[in-house]
Amino acid sequence: MSGIADQKLIEQVTGQFSGGERRNDMQKKTILTLLVLALLGIIVGCADTSDFSKALKEAEAGNPDAQFTLGFMYHAGHGVARDDKKAVEWYTKAAEQGIAGAQYILGVMYQYGQSVPQDYKKAFEWYSKAAEQGIAGAQYYLGLMYHDGKGVLQDYKKAFEWYTKAAEQGNAIANTKLGLMYENGKGVPQDYKKAFEWYTKAAEQGDAIAQLGLGFMYHDGRGVPQDYKKTFEWFTKAAEQGNALAQLALGFMYHDGIGLPQDYVQAYKWFNLAAAQDNEDAKKSRDGLLKAMTPAQIAEGQRLSREAMEKIQKK
Repeated sequence: MSGIADQKLIEQVTGQFSGGERRNDMQKKTILTLLVLALLGIIVGCADTSDFSKALKEAEAGNPDAQFTLGFMYHAGHGVARDDKKAVEWYTKAAEQGIAGAQYILGVMYQYGQSVPQDYKKAFEWYSKAAEQGIAGAQYYLGLMYHDGKGVLQDYKKAFEWYTKAAEQGNAIANTKLGLMYENGKGVPQDYKKAFEWYTKAAEQGDAIAQLGLGFMYHDGRGVPQDYKKTFEWFTKAAEQGNALAQLALGFMYHDGIGLPQDYVQAYKWFNLAAAQDNEDAKKSRDGLLKAMTPAQIAEGQRLSREAMEKIQKK
């Protein structure tokens, strides 16, 4: 990529990889809610959620599993009208009796202010309890709180420790975070080879940020020999998941003919997709490219953009 293209990407990647979450608040809440319900489905497992009266009776008698199940029923509106306040009440009772899944869910709720006032300290407390019991998601979020200094003093070494525990259980985002820490030398000595290894694990699990990171490592020859073909492959995987920076990067590769033939139609397609996500550099690059394209090329670029967007939205 050209020097200007590189600088634009570096500035944006620094922001995207700088810690904290990478989605806006509404997206976070939607995704986290789905994660919560999926987790509950796994942990509750064979628990009987078909009989609300039975669950209520057992929960009121102090059975922690029934309390957790009841919290799930209120949270999901399963067998009873949805009531987040009651869900929190029963999750708390179960969590206080040591149910790790309930502790994890409460951590999520307090971290993002879902059905409770946002409270990082409480989130940290509940994540800690669940993490100590081996819940990978809680271990990841505990690492994130140490990394960002939310609810606890910032401590990169502690962040690294908890990310590692989560990663060893197969948590893809934790793998990505470890790659980031090794790449930037935060909490650990800078080591591009180890960064590459962790990014690879996460990328193979489908994490778009790790795929983007691998693309840049192959592009720059950090931790691995420079390989534009591999750069293109990993940028494409991330871009096809809707990652705007990967789409922008592909646009630059096609525009400049880096590792592949120069193709303004393809460049327009990827710039246009990133621009649709309000990426300002993509908008400028797309609009600047119009001067060098024929009306037929522009029309084809727009058609390809629509087709790609439809595929992304179906995933």
